[in-house]
Amino acid sequence: MNLAILGVAASISEVLAFHVHWDVLGIALALGLGYYYAIRRLSGEFAPRGEPAVTTRQQVAYYSGVAAILIGSGWPVHDIGEGSLFLFHMLEHMLWSLVAPPLLLWGTPWWLMRLLVRPILPVLKVLTRPFVALFLFNATLGLIHAPGILHLMLRSEFAHLAFHSALFLTAILMWWPVVGPIPDIPRLEPFPRMGYLFLQSLVPTIPASFLTLGDKPLYTVYETFPRLFGLSAHTDQVLAGFLMKFGGGALLWGFIAGTFFTWWADEQRYETRPPRVGASS
Repeated sequence: MNLAILGVAASISEVLAFHVHWDVLGIALALGLGYYYAIRRLSGEFAPRGEPAVTTRQQVAYYSGVAAILIGSGWPVHDIGEGSLFLFHMLEHMLWSLVAPPLLLWGTPWWLMRLLVRPILPVLKVLTRPFVALFLFNATLGLIHAPGILHLMLRSEFAHLAFHSALFLTAILMWWPVVGPIPDIPRLEPFPRMGYLFLQSLVPTIPASFLTLGDKPLYTVYETFPRLFGLSAHTDQVLAGFLMKFGGGALLWGFIAGTFFTWWADEQRYETRPPRVGASS
């Protein structure tokens, strides 16, 4: 009995042991330093005259997006998600799909984004059409939660990176109609934007239902892992489903609320604007 307890303690200690994920750190540094270099070196030639090349708010948003990637795929979230709790794996998915992409899009000045996507602009115009973007993102989201694919991601670092990259890229497409920065692909108007986000908030309830309503663990590999916080594999799965449904829904509804109140404030300013001098009655 004592040997079994010691073995479990050793396994948990191994899961929690600190180590640097150099690949994730490299991606974060590339995004951060690339952004800094582009603003410093390219703004003089490509940024429009008469307006700041980048605002403080944009910089905060962008670097917060980089931090979300680093947190989601660094220690300890990634390690716990890969070696103990599916709940943390779900948290990683949410950071990669619902937190980092809109922050990175928000934080990139329109002139820089236009410069980056100019070679693929015709293709991007097709991929960011609302129903195309919704389909691509949710198909990828459903795929990576299929048991066989998720087990493959846990066994192979290459597969893990490949599928998470696909999730991130399709999330960029999904968020583009909401926060896309360039005028070449305009954002949705406020009312259809709210409808678009509402639809996106409904679709993930399908995979979330399989996680929360199942009477046994869907991902059997997690039954073989050491259990942190005393959570069984089934309870862990249910909590992950609730995080997917209610945590993701809260983020999307936050965007819906922000869109509505911004729209309402703009309408109020327009209605209370004084008439121009000399305007005909």
